Amino acid sequence: MAGASVDVVVVGGGVTGAGVALDAASRGLSVVLLERSDVAAGTSRWSSKLVHGGLRYLAHGEIGLARESARERAVLMGATAPHLVRPLPFLVPDAAGRDVTALAAAGGRLGDAVRLSVPGGRRSLPATRRVRGDDVARMTPAVRPGGGGVVFWDGQLTDDARLVVALARTAAAFGARVLTGADVLAVDDGEVHVRVDGADLSLRAGVVVNAAGVWSQRLAPRIRLVPSRGSHLVVPGERLGSPSAALTVPLPGSRSRYVFALPQADGLVYLGLTDEPVDGAVPDEDPVPSDAEVQQLLDTVNQVLSSPLIRDDVVGAYAGYRPLVQPQAGTGPGGATADLSRKHLLMWDGPVLSVVGGKLTTYRAMAEGTVDAVVARLGRGTPRTTTARLPLVGAAPRVALDRVPAPARLVARYGTEAPLVEALGPALVVAGRPETVGELRFAVRHEGARTVADLLDRRTRIGLVPADRERAVPVAEQVLSAEL
Repeated sequence: MAGASVDVVVVGGGVTGAGVALDAASRGLSVVLLERSDVAAGTSRWSSKLVHGGLRYLAHGEIGLARESARERAVLMGATAPHLVRPLPFLVPDAAGRDVTALAAAGGRLGDAVRLSVPGGRRSLPATRRVRGDDVARMTPAVRPGGGGVVFWDGQLTDDARLVVALARTAAAFGARVLTGADVLAVDDGEVHVRVDGADLSLRAGVVVNAAGVWSQRLAPRIRLVPSRGSHLVVPGERLGSPSAALTVPLPGSRSRYVFALPQADGLVYLGLTDEPVDGAVPDEDPVPSDAEVQQLLDTVNQVLSSPLIRDDVVGAYAGYRPLVQPQAGTGPGGATADLSRKHLLMWDGPVLSVVGGKLTTYRAMAEGTVDAVVARLGRGTPRTTTARLPLVGAAPRVALDRVPAPARLVARYGTEAPLVEALGPALVVAGRPETVGELRFAVRHEGARTVADLLDRRTRIGLVPADRERAVPVAEQVLSAEL
């Protein structure tokens, strides 16, 4: 790429940058995406793995943002990535208080009304309903017996990092060049200076899209961010009775924030989410949950459990930074980063267009608005996007996915490509976990994985349990040695 001239250089390989690269490439623009580490290496792999309709936004009166979230959820579930998103019930038990379930029922029904108002929303999810005590015991066995609850529905991603990988690969299929290990040093009047694996090169861009998330200020110092940290704990599913619904417990003192115990297909449960302000410059290293966050999550969910969780039950933990936009200094209307709007910001600075803020669910809408601005600036490219009906690699209608001749777990992660993954080797990476050696080989051959971390922390999520990661490292090293 040294000396090349392209329409768009995208800086940042998270969900926003990958979404922009796909939108731009699908409109006929020449695109290079530069990521300093690996796709989904930053914020995009540390989410709750939800594609949600934005009930909290309704609580803050942000009806437009809630409708956008519900619309984009329907797009992901129905058209672009039905293999990666499934309906997930969220259960609020009466054990949390009848006033809590009454509020949850009202909020859920309002969310249903918003869902019914957007294209594709009617068929995407079931309606909110009250359930009996035996339903609570069946769906969330660890909850104290007695009393019913309220169930509302949302979307759950099989894996947030796999969504980003699918976006990047689909962009590449449209001609985008996706380069990992590429650190952007500076942008000088359309000249982009990059260090790739220790070698310096430069290329010219008509527009540089800054999609670096919490690190966006390095290219656009005028942007004002108030980053926050969101943390999750990882616990074995059997410790909570292997729930089939997301246990939902209000954070003490809040009417709009909840702690969720989110069941995963691999038998784990993710317990989250915190929202803590981050002071000072955001470091490059991955954040870790504080002791206070760990205790807050345990204390909150323990309010409704028959047998409280203790720290020894925690087999892993992860945290990520949110790139919250704050036009004026300070915090949100409630005095906390949790109250800041999840709206995104578009801002020009010469040839650099920064897109920051927002959230994973609305990545496609963010990308659409970004590329609309790029097309207007360049005067070329298709004026309107088609990404709302553009299936990502591996995607197919649900009836077709149900006929894919491969294990359901692989279909939920790879869609129509699951038979190819299965053919690359069914041996388990580590005993007691479902990941196969074929998944590691596929990641190297087709998904741009170059390191052990790429394989264990992003293409698969073995790394979320440190003890399992340690056992998997030798296998990952063997695959890399054989494939690269």
